[in-house]
Amino acid sequence: MSAVLRAVTIPAVKKHTASVIFIHGLGDTGFGWKPVMDMLREDKGLQHVKWILPHAPTQRVTANMGMEMPSWFDIYSFSFDSDEDKSGMLKSKGLITKIIEDEIASGIDANRIFLGGFSQGGAMTLLTGLTGQHKLAGLAVLSGWLPLRNDFKGMISEHGTSTPIFWGHGSHDPLVRLPLATASVDFLEKTLGVPRVMKTGETGVSLNVYQGMEHSTCPEELSAFKESIQRCIPADS
Repeated sequence: MSAVLRAVTIPAVKKHTASVIFIHGLGDTGFGWKPVMDMLREDKGLQHVKWILPHAPTQRVTANMGMEMPSWFDIYSFSFDSDEDKSGMLKSKGLITKIIEDEIASGIDANRIFLGGFSQGGAMTLLTGLTGQHKLAGLAVLSGWLPLRNDFKGMISEHGTSTPIFWGHGSHDPLVRLPLATASVDFLEKTLGVPRVMKTGETGVSLNVYQGMEHSTCPEELSAFKESIQRCIPADS
């Protein structure tokens, strides 16, 4: 993997006081989510936000017949109990952490940085955001899962149980199936001690299931995702 990630950067409309880093899924690039972020940045409550959409390195992916594609780590199978590419995940965690640290060095506090991702990018969001040294403003996991379950308890940071997590998932996701998401959230709550959010404004993990949605997103999820960002990095801070 390259030591430096390339990324799509979308500047803030107004004075830059917060940043969103969004990690794409398997086989995609940062450009795949640019239309969504272009739409969100027009919201009056998000015009202070800079958007950073990194591109994953290209590598072979076992679960896709060994084909080379943009990927944050190798995937052996989509199962909560399958073997995982720990070394690949940790390498990508380092690359994503470098982006976070570059933002901090530029003058944006860690508590004004929001990290999110889709599918494989959601897994990397949890690994980076909950086991890193910086407490971020919040995390978003869209159609993702918790990686490295057997190691996570020993890796989670002190701030891991108090970082807000928005989790969106489709009821009919054929790839990262809903039971994998619910098992991941249960593990966060029951094993790692992350509180389950029962009402808006509480800190912890909030699982939002969108009926009929497959391995994709929908307007309702994007609206909730936007509201989560606005709560975590409001314009008036």
